Amino acid sequence: MDIKDIKTLIKLVTDTDITEFEMETEEQRIVIKRGKDQEVIHMSAPNYAAPLPVAPQAAAAVPSAVAPVAEVAVNDKYDAITSPIVGTFYAAPSPESDDYVKVGDVVEAGQTLCIVEAMKLMNEIEAEFKCKIVEFVKDNAQPVEFGDALFLVEKL
Repeated sequence: MDIKDIKTLIKLVTDTDITEFEMETEEQRIVIKRGKDQEVIHMSAPNYAAPLPVAPQAAAAVPSAVAPVAEVAVNDKYDAITSPIVGTFYAAPSPESDDYVKVGDVVEAGQTLCIVEAMKLMNEIEAEFKCKIVEFVKDNAQPVEFGDALFLVEKL
């Protein structure tokens, strides 16, 4: 099974009410589970010597509470905190609330930065490290893709 097939399976599971999908062949086994508390994708390597490449989209099925926030170097001065899933970016917990963070705020590791809503599930995106918010890359209620930069930050 190639990456394109894995992406298709993940999309099918996230676009439906399916909470668990399992497929096993002689060469490989794929398990995709999702739910409010846990969404995990397990894939065992086939029995032959060359391992299958692991799709970066596999992280998309993991909830933000346990998913690492990806970081990508932007220029040499700032890092980007990226979306671990496809969804809609929200800077605040509700329209009436203040944003979780503002430009110039110093945040600690584990502090909530924003929410990315996917399939009516609100996934809190947390800081992986202590940093200063330099810029919001996405606007409130804007759609985001896996790996899209949400914030530019300066590591502290």
